[in-house]
Amino acid sequence: MRIVAVADTHTFHRDLAVPDGDVFVHAGDLCRRGKDLGELVDAADWIRDLPHRTKVVVAGNHDWMFLDEPERARAVLAERSIRYLEDSGTEIHGVTFWGSPWQPEFNEWAFNLPRGLPLAEKWALIPDGVDVLVTHGPPLGIGDAHAHPGRHGCEDLLARVRQVRPKLHVFGHIHQDGGLWRHGETTFANVTTWECERGPTVVRLEPSGAVGEIVPPARAS
Repeated sequence: MRIVAVADTHTFHRDLAVPDGDVFVHAGDLCRRGKDLGELVDAADWIRDLPHRTKVVVAGNHDWMFLDEPERARAVLAERSIRYLEDSGTEIHGVTFWGSPWQPEFNEWAFNLPRGLPLAEKWALIPDGVDVLVTHGPPLGIGDAHAHPGRHGCEDLLARVRQVRPKLHVFGHIHQDGGLWRHGETTFANVTTWECERGPTVVRLEPSGAVGEIVPPARAS
């Protein structure tokens, strides 16, 4: 399974050159301000027209419509055969995906929760046996280095990932630290495009469950 993943397109999605693959994943922040349904419609139309057989989307902190008008926002994706995951999962050709939009409190944006129990309760919903985990925010210490001092990932998310041990954990949110890391059985990928300054990230999930071919993102066209 060839997975093509992006995050943080912020309405600049049409600047991207997206390679072909089996599954397209958007790990959140499709929108810029997120209060205008038109932003979401345009992003969804773009995703619909991509050649990938299956498309998966998780909301991010800019995607307010999924909190303010969840039925309308979800319908926009469903009408275009895009699978939206919010503390929920899906199976694609025997590979299990789970998606969640939450992150530690960040400038009073959408899907913010305090660190500690509120976030830990969300991560506890991630079931054992997940192959591909998609979250908007990163775990603590991996792909979470921001321009401001310190790390901005979630400690409780890292703890849950270490328990579940997905083959691949895809996220975005922190624009300054895109990249790929392997820790134990899990490959971590911050697939941010930084408003399409970076290109999509491509990974290949082998039938054995191992993560094979990894194509680092080029600059967007």
